[in-house]
Amino acid sequence: MAKKSGESSSTPQPGTAPRPPSPTLIDVAKVAGVSPITVSRALHRPEVVSKAAREKVLAAVREVGYVSNMLAGSLASNRSRLVAILLPTIANSIFADTVQALMDRLTAAGYQTLLGLTGYSADQEEKLIEALLGRRPDGIVLTGTLHTEASRQRLAQSGIPVVESWDLSDDPLDMLVGFSHEAVGEAIARHLLGKGYQHFAVVGIGDPRGIRRCDSLLAELARHGHQDVPTRLLTPPATLEVGRTGLCQLLDEGHQPDVVVCSSDTIAQGVLAEAASRGLRVPTDLAVMGFGDLSSAAQVHPPLSTVRVDGTRIGEQIAKALLERFNYPAGSADPVRIDTGFSLIDRQST
Repeated sequence: MAKKSGESSSTPQPGTAPRPPSPTLIDVAKVAGVSPITVSRALHRPEVVSKAAREKVLAAVREVGYVSNMLAGSLASNRSRLVAILLPTIANSIFADTVQALMDRLTAAGYQTLLGLTGYSADQEEKLIEALLGRRPDGIVLTGTLHTEASRQRLAQSGIPVVESWDLSDDPLDMLVGFSHEAVGEAIARHLLGKGYQHFAVVGIGDPRGIRRCDSLLAELARHGHQDVPTRLLTPPATLEVGRTGLCQLLDEGHQPDVVVCSSDTIAQGVLAEAASRGLRVPTDLAVMGFGDLSSAAQVHPPLSTVRVDGTRIGEQIAKALLERFNYPAGSADPVRIDTGFSLIDRQST
C-alpha cells in the first residue's frame, strides 16, 4: 500500500506493537524527587552532588530503566566524558595498579574509560589512535614515549589532552608521568656489582622499555669491565615460559652466570622454576633479579629481588593531570612532567 501524503514513516506496521517511549531524565527526576539538573549532575558529575542525592538518583534510574544518552550530552557540552587508555598487554599484571587507580579516579569524576591493546607495536598504536580520534575522547593515555611520526602529528593536530606514562622523555607529546628506564638499568647494575656478582646474563622480551633498561644495564656493566654479557630477548608478552626458555638457552649454550637479570617479575619467576627443575640453588648457584614487584614476587621461593614501581601513584597522577587539564586549558598552567621514581627491593633471590 502506498504511503498517504503526510503519513509518518514511523507508523507501526500491521501486527507490530508500537515501541514504548524510553524513560527520560525528567522521569528519573520525578521518581527521585529531585530536579532534572540534579539528575544530570549525579550521572555525569557525581563529585558535585551529595551522596544521598546520588543514591536517590541511581535508585530511580534502576526503577524506571533510564539509559543516559551520552552522545546527546557530549554534543551539548562538547565533552564525550570518555578517556582512552592504550596498554601494551593485559597478559600480566604489571600495569594493573596503574589502570585501577586511574579508572577509579576518573569514574569518581564521572568519566568512562576505554582500553586498547597495542601489543608493544607503535604501528598498532597508530591504528588505535586513528580509530579513537573519531570518537573524540576527552583524553588519551599512552604507555611509553615511542610513537610513529604519524601518531605524533595526529595527536598534536587533535588538541586532545595526552598523557604518556611509564616513561620519561625530553620531547613529550603533552603531559608525562613515569620514570627513567635508563636509570633503572644503571641502578640494577650498580646494586649487583656492589653485592660482588661477576658473571651476568639477561633474559627478557623485546619490548621498547625493557630493551632500554637492558641497554643501560649492559652499558653500566661494560664501564666496570664486564663485556659481552649473554642476553636473550624473546618475543612478547612476558610469561613464565619465556623465563624458562631463556635460562634453558643460556645454560644449554654453556653459559654459567651467577646472576640473571630479567625484564619482568613474571620472566624472573620462570627462571626460578627452570633453575629449580635443574637442581640449581637460588641464590647460591644462581641469583635472580626481576622488575615490577608484582604481588607474587614476595611469595615465590625464594622471595624475588626486584625493582618496585609505584603503579598506583602513576595512575593517580595521570588522573589528576587529566582532570586539571579538562578544567584548565593547555598553557594556563605549568607543563606536567612527573618523575615517580623507583626503588630496589633486595630479597633472598640475590
